[in-house]
Amino acid sequence: MLKTMPGIMAVTIFETLQEEFSPDAVPDTVRRTLERRVADWQAFNGADKEVFFPQRHEPGQQAQSDFTVADALGVTIGGEPFPHRLYHFRLVYSGWEHAHVILGGESFSAVAEGMQDALWKLGGTTVEHRTGSLSAAYKNLARDAQLDFTSRYKDLCDHYGMTATRNNPGVANENGSIESSNLHIKRRLAQALLRRGSLDFESLDDYRRFVDGICDRHNARRKALVAEEREKLRPLPKRRTTDFSKVTVPVTRNSTISVDRVLYSVPSRLIGHKLEVHLYDDRLVCFYGATSVGTMEREGSFDQAA
Repeated sequence: MLKTMPGIMAVTIFETLQEEFSPDAVPDTVRRTLERRVADWQAFNGADKEVFFPQRHEPGQQAQSDFTVADALGVTIGGEPFPHRLYHFRLVYSGWEHAHVILGGESFSAVAEGMQDALWKLGGTTVEHRTGSLSAAYKNLARDAQLDFTSRYKDLCDHYGMTATRNNPGVANENGSIESSNLHIKRRLAQALLRRGSLDFESLDDYRRFVDGICDRHNARRKALVAEEREKLRPLPKRRTTDFSKVTVPVTRNSTISVDRVLYSVPSRLIGHKLEVHLYDDRLVCFYGATSVGTMEREGSFDQAA
């Protein structure tokens, strides 16, 4: 049976024997003996297994980031449900981390803003920046838009002198590192919310300060490794680069603009004109020519009016 069905488990063999010869003939007391015999046979005759070599992480070598859904935390803002994501940035060697609350979905703007906030708070850059698949930011895009996203992500990393890489889909030991760190930060947030005694915050800024505080305390506990890694970081460039997307939209006769299938009201004097909109993760900044004509909070859901 072991030769003809290499993947068969010892418990399956045991249950088969009980069914064929009865539990009295093959009592439960022999199960452990059978498991040892099967393990011994597999050690000498079994198929070769996939080999995983331990990954050696050097200080200053790699940063990782990914999005993670945080709805299950149950956070409310002013008593209203607050479904959201976190952009989670982490240094692989020291475990230093930064989390950015995301409102507008998984987008290039969210990546650019979250990554740059992390790097400037950290005070340096790594040799490589690796992401998860960023699948939600990718999957609904047309091919041209996917290529544009890839190009802009590379340009963002180039600005900071980092090599842009992505995990290989299906490679457990690569994806597991990011997925594990995402679970850890959400667990820390959930426990901190439990100690706080309330899931409600007065404002988004209030909640963001709470998330920053949880990350700061985590980083403080790893200060020796963080200090060691900071010595190996590369210097930051002189300035940040663009962390928004640009779209040009007409102002309708209803005094609205449509951005990502959400309607926003603008002053009626702009009816008939076109506006250039700088689309950040959490806000829109509208320009007529070179003049700013307004800033609005970005709405995260589709097909609604703001």
